[in-house]
Parts: sequence; structure tokens; C-alpha cells
Amino acid sequence: MTTRQHAPEFDPKPVLDLIASIEADLQRLKGLVEQQVEKFDPANPHNKAPDGKLTEEGVECCYRMFDEGKSRYSVAQQMKISFAAATHRFNNWRKLGGTKRQRALLG
Repeated sequence: MTTRQHAPEFDPKPVLDLIASIEADLQRLKGLVEQQVEKFDPANPHNKAPDGKLTEEGVECCYRMFDEGKSRYSVAQQMKISFAAATHRFNNWRKLGGTKRQRALLG
């Protein structure tokens, strides 16, 4: 007769503790990164050039407002541009992929 040896039972507690620790570290890192995300300001004077046209930052600000679901009218009001200019920017935003476009850096 052969004696049957039982394999030691697997204890999942150390693995679960490690996973919880990793998740906590990831949440902490996510919080650090999210704090670095800039809020854009439609009233920022750097959004317009002296001739009244939008700068690259102003264009990106418009695009980010469209990313948030703002209407062309709302963007025009907040950026203090014409509705036609907001419509032009909206059409360009859509051509660039809308919310899937690659964002430009602000600042």
C-alpha cells in the first residue's frame, strides 16, 4: 500500500494582501497624476493674440470645452468669440477626432 500525501493547502491571504497593497499604491499614484492635470480657463488672456484671433492655447481651450460636451454657443460666449468662429473650431475639432484627438499641452 502506498501512503497518500496531501499537498499543503494554498493560503490566498498573502496574495490578496499583496493585491490590496498594489491597488492602494495605484490609487495613490493616480491621485498624484490627477492633481497635475491643468484646468483650462476660457477667460485666460493668453487665449487670444493682440489681433483678437485665438492662439494655439485658445484653440486647445475651445477643443477641451467641446470635449466636455459644451455647445458651440456656450464656447462662443465663454471664449468671447463669434458663433461662426466657434462653429469653425467645432468642425476642426470633429475632423481631428473629437474626444479621441490627441490633446495639446497648455501653458
